[in-house]
Amino acid sequence: MRRAALLALGILALQACATAQPTAPPAPHATAPPGTVPGTVEPPPAVPRPRQALAAPHAERARRLESDGRLRAALLEWKIARTIDPEDPAARDAEATLAARIEALVTERVTEARASLQRGAHVEARRRLLSALALDPSNATAFGMLRHDVKDVEFVLHTVRPGESLGSLAQRYYGDRSRLEVIWETNQLPPRRGLTVGTVLKIPEIPGVPFHGPSRRRPPPPPEPGREDVAKPAPVPEPPAAAPGPAPAPAPEAPPEVNPLLAEAREAAEKREYTVALADLDRFLGQNPGHEEGVELKKLVLYRQGQALLEQKNYGDSFRTLSVLARLQPDYEDVATLLQQARRSATDRHYQEGLRLFRAERLEEAIREWRIVLEFDPEHGNARRNIEQAERLQRGLERRRNR
Repeated sequence: MRRAALLALGILALQACATAQPTAPPAPHATAPPGTVPGTVEPPPAVPRPRQALAAPHAERARRLESDGRLRAALLEWKIARTIDPEDPAARDAEATLAARIEALVTERVTEARASLQRGAHVEARRRLLSALALDPSNATAFGMLRHDVKDVEFVLHTVRPGESLGSLAQRYYGDRSRLEVIWETNQLPPRRGLTVGTVLKIPEIPGVPFHGPSRRRPPPPPEPGREDVAKPAPVPEPPAAAPGPAPAPAPEAPPEVNPLLAEAREAAEKREYTVALADLDRFLGQNPGHEEGVELKKLVLYRQGQALLEQKNYGDSFRTLSVLARLQPDYEDVATLLQQARRSATDRHYQEGLRLFRAERLEEAIREWRIVLEFDPEHGNARRNIEQAERLQRGLERRRNR
């Protein structure tokens, strides 16, 4: 018994010495609880089950992701925690609650998409379905509707002039004032407000509805095989040249067509739906590799998402997002400065969390946090020394339990 007490006091002395070193983590103070006799050795704290200790970081990460609104990523973390420790009832209940929440949101998005399709608003329907698939990529209903029901929509751009309204634009382009909701939903306009002169609106074509937009020139059909010998009609003689007069005014150029995926990505970025915007851009760039406008928009979305995550103190995800941007263009804006700030903040957060866990004598979790620090900063000497000290204490406690 005297030998065990001396060993325990030696471990506490090692922790006290660690506090005197500027580079080592502060160890918990060895103060005797009220009502105990000074000099007695308290039993070691309850050690969590190995599976529980391994699952704890994933559970903590899941809670943080869910609070940030990243439901799909949070659900994946809960699944990992449950796979590691199937006996944890709190993780089981949290996973079931979050899965039900995601299912309800997906059902709501799909219902809204169906309503948009009934109104002919294919752009809005696509946006709702992409939002549903961002929550549940395996949802067969949303994927099927996006593939079979939502049609590719072409746009024309219209600059609002004085006296124009949504109803007059619907009458002009569709011949039906009741189609004004399609223009309203496509451009995400505020309710019950007039149009601002000079605003550029996207006027989408509605499949099956006559569209009175600028005419598009189509290439002539190729000749049928084996029909090259068909006699061609005699050329029509040109009329005599008219007397020279004033040159006719040039016809107005048709506005450029906008790719729907690119337009939706830009809209999602403006609404700060960066995950949806990046999904649209990845799909667009998969079809159009190296598209200059698409690549530049992706850089902008990554930059804004990295900034937003940094402001939300989600330093780890901010660092990962900005790292993608830095690989695309290392000198983009101040990405190097933001990347350094995100790395430093993430490192400090995990380092301090490791100290907190160390003081609570949760050594395995503290070691895990300090290893994350080394992932962000492999040269972090304090984290490396703290891991070594915590592992020595673990070995000492293990030897004590085995005696």
